[in-house]
Amino acid sequence: MTPAARHEVVLRLDDVSKAYSGTLAVKRATFDVRRGAVNVLVGENGAGKSTLMKIIAGVEQPTLGRIVLDGETVRFPTTADAVAHGIGMVFQELNLFGNLSVAENVFATREVTRGLRGIDHREQERRAAALMERLQTGIDPRALVEDLRIGQQQLVEIAKAVAQDARILIMDEPTSALSATEVEVLFRVIADLKARGVAVVYISHRLEELIRIGDYITVLRDGRITGQAEMREVDTHWIVRQMIGQDAKDFAKGVGHRIGDVVFEARDVSLPRATGGLAVDHVGFDLRAGEILGVYGLMGAGRSELLDCIMGRQRLATGSLTLDGRPIGHLDTTDRIARGLALVPEDRQREGQVGILSIAENLTMASLYRYVRGIHIRRAAERQAVAGAVTDLTIKAADTDLPVSSLSGGNQQKVVIGKALLTHPKVLLMDEPSRGIDVGAKADVFLTMRRLAAQGLGIVFVTSDLEEVMALSDRIAVMSNGRLTALMDRADATEAKVVAASAAGHAPTTPRPTAPAKVSA
Repeated sequence: MTPAARHEVVLRLDDVSKAYSGTLAVKRATFDVRRGAVNVLVGENGAGKSTLMKIIAGVEQPTLGRIVLDGETVRFPTTADAVAHGIGMVFQELNLFGNLSVAENVFATREVTRGLRGIDHREQERRAAALMERLQTGIDPRALVEDLRIGQQQLVEIAKAVAQDARILIMDEPTSALSATEVEVLFRVIADLKARGVAVVYISHRLEELIRIGDYITVLRDGRITGQAEMREVDTHWIVRQMIGQDAKDFAKGVGHRIGDVVFEARDVSLPRATGGLAVDHVGFDLRAGEILGVYGLMGAGRSELLDCIMGRQRLATGSLTLDGRPIGHLDTTDRIARGLALVPEDRQREGQVGILSIAENLTMASLYRYVRGIHIRRAAERQAVAGAVTDLTIKAADTDLPVSSLSGGNQQKVVIGKALLTHPKVLLMDEPSRGIDVGAKADVFLTMRRLAAQGLGIVFVTSDLEEVMALSDRIAVMSNGRLTALMDRADATEAKVVAASAAGHAPTTPRPTAPAKVSA
């Protein structure tokens, strides 16, 4: 088969538009999907990428335009119609049943049966185990999905799509929660799919990985296609210019300000694992007003668990915590928020927002007490706070009374950040704040972090992105296997030092001496 035939157009969205409540999310877009190739779709949050993919997958119907499959005009009134035509999709927001096993999720709606004897659970588990082995996950097909960490859940979502033997497979941010090792495995699976003639549509905000695996690229901005090319003809600068109309914003540029006194201290924070050992192993550090402390580590290092301990979300955590010189270890999560702690969790869908509530309600749900007088909510004050958050965080929302689930993934993340900021915290904890955020929105969030630090807010942010932690941090803490393996000033840090510390085997650097009161965390 010649390269031209191998990459022939198998599906085309022809002059497609999609309107929601009078707002055009996609405007006269023509998008080709080529067989045996990775067809990259990229754009800022809210640019219309997910809407375009939902049209292909039968989740949404185009307002104008048509879908052409194998030269024939088709309609996908439901997702089942799209699946029947060989189209599968890995959604950006996980679409799994937490109370079912991995195998049951992989074969949901396509159960393996034994005639009148019902579902053949053993055969489903055997096939799911083979898929997990192919993806090199080590996940037990009998495990409940709700017991898996978010990265493992992402792999289950990918396995579910691969199991459908789709001829067109759409992947919406498939690596957003994966470790570097898991990403490499996914790329090998994608290469195998290409070799089998599968057309892969790939959406991601990680520009380097797009250039690495993509064959063709289409760029969206504000619902319109602004650029299309073969990937070998472009570079990251071209992609960014097509996405935001200019070169990337420099989030690494600091805002000059003085770092103040110690505002928060943690000593000997520990958390036992259910399987034995410690998920957080006697971790201690302090944080100063106006300081950004980056916590770097790979998946499973204990970073998220440390933030949960600080927020009072782990009942078995021990250690000592002080905020403004006062012990807070005896307080529950609500009281810690009132005292001045706030958390932006990694999993915005399950832990950061309520999808059926409005954008405004999600923004103020943690700070509603600030707008209450007697038994009534001061709606004018609440609306003013919501409008301020939308402006400060550049949340793209036509109406804040719409459900938060109507927003793109990146704008939902901004709402979660805004909810935390409206509690007026003294210390802000951020777990992977750039997860699922495009290059433009990421720059907005990071500039907001710097602006808040300049106003005296202490920020602890967790990331597995080496570039981010080097660019944003005033100090860098490195975790590995639950331990703090390094704590260094940014001026003394190098990428080599940070990576070496994340590989463990290093004694923790001694933090600045303090003497917090000893209370249970």
